[in-house]
Amino acid sequence: RIFEVIDETADIVNTDASIELSGVRGELEFSNVSFIYADGTRALEDVSIKVEPGETIALVGGSGGGKSTIINLIPRLYDVSSGAILIDGQDIKGVTLESLRAEMALVSQDVTLFNDTVAANISFGDPAATSQDIQEAAIAADAHDFIMALPSGYDKIIGEDGDSLSGGQKQRLSIARAILRDAPILLLDEATSALDAESEAKVQAALERLSNGRTSIVIAHRLSTVQNADRIYVLDGGKIVETGTHKQLSKKRGGIYARLWGLQSGS
Repeated sequence: RIFEVIDETADIVNTDASIELSGVRGELEFSNVSFIYADGTRALEDVSIKVEPGETIALVGGSGGGKSTIINLIPRLYDVSSGAILIDGQDIKGVTLESLRAEMALVSQDVTLFNDTVAANISFGDPAATSQDIQEAAIAADAHDFIMALPSGYDKIIGEDGDSLSGGQKQRLSIARAILRDAPILLLDEATSALDAESEAKVQAALERLSNGRTSIVIAHRLSTVQNADRIYVLDGGKIVETGTHKQLSKKRGGIYARLWGLQSGS
């Protein structure tokens, strides 16, 4: 059974015509994108989004709205059924997978850590990083202090999937990885949803530092974490049904975002 999986042919591969993506500024565009899963489930329908370099946009809405599908399409874990995704005007179907994915970093709710040292887990973001690079990334991610409090510090073996660390500590190691990667496009998939209030505050502060100057696409259920986004897109049934800033959408009578904000804020 294992060899069957290993021998499986990938659906998405480079072609002889694939070119290297380089010098990315971070402009990202979804142009009339639709996506249908293999079982026939329509996840996105005619979605258009334009993100300028350095902007932060947020994707919100109920489960099954299409938010995670959008995140998964950007690094080509799947290919669009119709329409196109462009980075700096270049259709991502025409570039090599390696060069495409090198231009982005992911921080998700589920952090994958290995039974290795803290330093080795952070350097997964850049295997060529020096000890100083790793420490600077940890400081920026607000992780240095708790790392130094561990026995052996950066040389501490953290166990399978980081089982010796708290949820907030794992997340800050994930952010340190992303900082070390220093990619122009940042994908944040519910990065704080599983944390307590104290850990969330620390992680959110680290995420804001990480997002600065990068094109960021954020999925969030807690709307308080995306109030400062340049634009918020509300998805429902695979379609964009509302677009605007937090201030605009929270005042929209009868709107989905306004209803969600009222429920979460108690207003």
